[in-house]
Amino acid sequence: MKILAKNKKALFNYELLEQFEAGMILKGWEVKSVRRGSISLKESYVIVKDGKALLIGSHISKWPGAEIPHGDETRERELLLHEHELIKLQTGMKIKGQTIAVIDVHLQKNKVKAAIALVRGKKLYDKRAKLKEQDQKREIERDLKNMIK
Repeated sequence: MKILAKNKKALFNYELLEQFEAGMILKGWEVKSVRRGSISLKESYVIVKDGKALLIGSHISKWPGAEIPHGDETRERELLLHEHELIKLQTGMKIKGQTIAVIDVHLQKNKVKAAIALVRGKKLYDKRAKLKEQDQKREIERDLKNMIK
């Protein structure tokens, strides 16, 4: 599995509750651009509408030589999920404070897939605690490295 794009903001701002893997319906030039790594997930999110999961806000850069309509780089893209997964996502969205975020886009057996998750927003003190923990881990690793030398 080769990760093509990762949404670092989602991992920092949200607590993952349940994770799903969804296929993406893309056009030919979009697949080429995604494989090249020309995709941005910073402002992207997922909604469930009319029994379909839609990826909104992702930006796939234009492939050189492709003739695309204006504004087609940020269009809504349909995600392929099983019906029971869609039901779980819909019921999770009804709970206050929960939403669906895109975690990453990756290749699996030459197919473009998106890892999405039902998430809950973290509190500010949770974010601070995580940053403090990361700093402590880095400091311990640095000290261990210096002790070995």
